[in-house]
Amino acid sequence: MDFQHSDRALHWQERVNRFIADRILPRAADYWAEVHADHTVQPRTMEALKAEAREAGLWNMFLPGDHGAGLTNLEYAPLAEAMGKAGLWTPEVFNCNAPDTGNMEVLHMYGDAAQQGRWLKPLMAGEI
Repeated sequence: MDFQHSDRALHWQERVNRFIADRILPRAADYWAEVHADHTVQPRTMEALKAEAREAGLWNMFLPGDHGAGLTNLEYAPLAEAMGKAGLWTPEVFNCNAPDTGNMEVLHMYGDAAQQGRWLKPLMAGEI
């Protein structure tokens, strides 16, 4: 069995790792300072990073087809690993955090149009 990553998977790994190194890690102290100052509100740093990740096309990468990056589980797994290593809060920057990812997957695969409109679209947008 060949366990080498495809060129496509390596490309995504490079993009995610670069974003983590250049955008997320330098702002980790800001994020935690905001959390400690008031843990009842979403930190401004998180919202800014989410906007940057979405703009960079690093959003909902676990979802197939037009809703996400269209990656296979094998291609997505190293991205999830990199996000987890960077910090427990990092997957949210990419809208790839649990439990939202599982809920989105179920709604994407099995939800009817009304459920997808009410729940999937806001989850995919990072609004709920």
